[in-house]
Amino acid sequence: MLSNKEIVCPNNLLDVAHKKKGVKAAIVNAGKPLPMLSVQDAVNENLIEPIFIGDEKEILKCAEDLKWDISNYEIINEPVENNTAPIAAKLASEKKVKIIVKGHIHTDILMKEVLKREYNLLGKTRLSHIWHMTIKKESKPLIITDGALNVLPNIKTKMHILKNVINFSNRIGINKPKVAVLSATEEVLDSVPSSRDAAEITKLAKKDNLNADVFGPLAFDNSISKKSASIKGIQNIVAGEADVLLVPSVETGNALVKMLIYFCGACAAGVVIGGKVPVVITSRSDEAPARLASIAAAVVALD
Repeated sequence: MLSNKEIVCPNNLLDVAHKKKGVKAAIVNAGKPLPMLSVQDAVNENLIEPIFIGDEKEILKCAEDLKWDISNYEIINEPVENNTAPIAAKLASEKKVKIIVKGHIHTDILMKEVLKREYNLLGKTRLSHIWHMTIKKESKPLIITDGALNVLPNIKTKMHILKNVINFSNRIGINKPKVAVLSATEEVLDSVPSSRDAAEITKLAKKDNLNADVFGPLAFDNSISKKSASIKGIQNIVAGEADVLLVPSVETGNALVKMLIYFCGACAAGVVIGGKVPVVITSRSDEAPARLASIAAAVVALD
């Protein structure tokens, strides 16, 4: 059942990212092969100008193994892994970098630093994570949020997540995204709290006049399949045509994304948005094309 399809970075994301060239990026605890390879790919695409933070000897060794001359780029020597995150956050707070890219460091260590108020990196909305999912180079994306950062968001947090993903969708050319608010059912049931939340979010989105078509609750099948929605008699502008899946919990989003990756060979471009500096927090098992796509998504998310 596992896919052996080669993961490919989508052209639609790269095309939008290419409009912003040579963005300064902090690479946090650089010096491991996969993060260095994805940074090299992003540099070759003229997306970023990296500042490497980490053990200088390891960084130079990785670059040498890749036959990559990095003599023109700044290296901040910090051999202690957990000390690299404060350096990156400080660079961002001083506007010396515009995006932060996770290297070989635990996500919670990096995000804990980004969230500290002393760096003033938080925006008007709560931080949230999006996954821009594609199967082929020219695929229409499916965006899944939030499957990495907000564990069990309440309605207020979900509204922040919704506003963030609408903003990102606009940046990749989806002017009025169709957002399915996911549950396990398309009916509002007291026994299924996520269905009640979905109905409330649908009302709030209309009340706030958000630039999106938002509807829920919808189950996964009738969010993305017109046939399924038709068989079940579900008639609304989102059913069967969702651009975005707003998930009820981190487990739901994480499972959906991992299934698309491992069963379909999907490219998952992941980035934390909503703050003043987009943060790329790829998994240590992510392949280089997905890491490149994640950097491209961060560039796209820039103001």
